Amino acid sequence: MVTNWFNKTVEETISILKTNTEKGISAEEVKKKKEEYGLNELKAKKKKSLFIKFLEQFKDFMIVILIISAIISGIVGVLEGEGITDTIIILVVVVVNAIIGVAQENKAEKSLEALQKLSSHVAKVIRSGKLEVIPSRELVPGDIVILETGDYVPADLRIIEAINLKSQEAALTR
Repeated sequence: MVTNWFNKTVEETISILKTNTEKGISAEEVKKKKEEYGLNELKAKKKKSLFIKFLEQFKDFMIVILIISAIISGIVGVLEGEGITDTIIILVVVVVNAIIGVAQENKAEKSLEALQKLSSHVAKVIRSGKLEVIPSRELVPGDIVILETGDYVPADLRIIEAINLKSQEAALTR
């Protein structure tokens, strides 16, 4: 559904989405559109395995330098008969650093998932002529959404009617 909705008039938008500004869409239409478009949520990326996360810890430039210095230290130690103690110590530090990095990354991912679950918003929509409050992930193209002061905008919307509309865009900047 690649349409430049901002270029369409309200009437064109209503016509294309086969909706009614007074009654919204019917339960049958909602079911059809959910099957066609899916839920109103971002697709989650495939999670990396712990092993891949562990290997990615060694991509950092400073870690590569430490590994190279450990190898050089080991070669010099063997050639001079001093052993490879320094090499082992450096490699142990690098591996421990990678383990800590993976643990922190996992904690951050779990915290983010918990925050996303907490911040699931609801939307007020008109469906079959009735005002309903639904989870925003249940929105489909053609839903008539009612926004009031303090409400979050639950999806990309086409404004049909506005009175004293103001928006706070601070949450959009990072």
